Amino acid sequence: MADCPLIASRKGFYHELKAGRRYAWCSCGRSKRQPFCDGAHQGTGFEPVIFTAERDEEVIFCGCKHSGTAPFCDGAHNNLPGGYAEDDPDSAANQAIAAVTADPGGRAMLDGGLCVVAPGGVAPRAAGSLTWRALVTPAHGARFQSCFHLTCAPGTSPVVAAGGRHSVLYCLDGEGSVTISGRPFAARAQTGLYVMPDEAFAIAADRPMTFYLWQGPGGEALDLLDAMPGNFDASHPDRAEEIAPDQRQAMAARYFQLLVDARHGSTVMTQFQGNIPLSKAEPHRHLYEEILVVLDGQGMVWGEALKTPIGPGDVLFLPAKAVHSLQCLSPEGLNLVGVIYPGNNPAINY
Repeated sequence: MADCPLIASRKGFYHELKAGRRYAWCSCGRSKRQPFCDGAHQGTGFEPVIFTAERDEEVIFCGCKHSGTAPFCDGAHNNLPGGYAEDDPDSAANQAIAAVTADPGGRAMLDGGLCVVAPGGVAPRAAGSLTWRALVTPAHGARFQSCFHLTCAPGTSPVVAAGGRHSVLYCLDGEGSVTISGRPFAARAQTGLYVMPDEAFAIAADRPMTFYLWQGPGGEALDLLDAMPGNFDASHPDRAEEIAPDQRQAMAARYFQLLVDARHGSTVMTQFQGNIPLSKAEPHRHLYEEILVVLDGQGMVWGEALKTPIGPGDVLFLPAKAVHSLQCLSPEGLNLVGVIYPGNNPAINY
């Protein structure tokens, strides 16, 4: 009897489930029909996980056989012996990949719909003490979310409506508070906040503050209100989360901390802050759409055919299922904050 399953693959297996169809996932790692069972578990002590799909759905089956959410991937493969899968940026194939630079609007377009945008190149709009720039929206190819850069002068900003969208904020710098539908929350650098779809928020800045705002489903502009509604949803009273080193989750030499997730009432958007050490990830995909902000460090984002440099303040748009790889070029690491939609685990890839 085996104590541990074999590692069939260090990545997950993409599959399209069909409602009503029965599936048998291989748990032993010995099947030649991965990720499905072919009977090779006989005599091993392992049994397949058998289930019937309730709906048509795209999923990532676990390939390493160590997932805590079997039969589906939970990112456990990243922490198996050998660590997070890396790639050689100096290989002949990678040396053939061309570098692109940003256009006059600060936007660098890569293959697969990937793009990098510098906020300073985007035309601003303003109302009262609030200035914002639309960095990534459906007009740029985003299917699930938008990302805005906000600056607030000292004082209180206009009221921004969620407008039926999930809203996730990240305070980059400054100090003050964010009032969500009548309830105030302290905000300072490295604070994440969640606003429910029927609520609204306003920023009260003691000194100038900078935020990034993600909204999903995505829109092209902010919706402003004349007054703050009093409809705070008290079923999820905790809406703010700060960075705490003891909350980090390891991905081999990488790590991340979840900021906004289901604990705060967010059911489809998940915000995290992470660190990438000096390395280049192996090209991979995600089922979710991801928008990342570089906090500090220098790096490179790679598509299949193009690449472009990234640095502090740059925003990366990674479409769902697009092949990509992030490379850190700074010895001290590359720090990012991002939001995935729809999803709850930034460690899942295939």
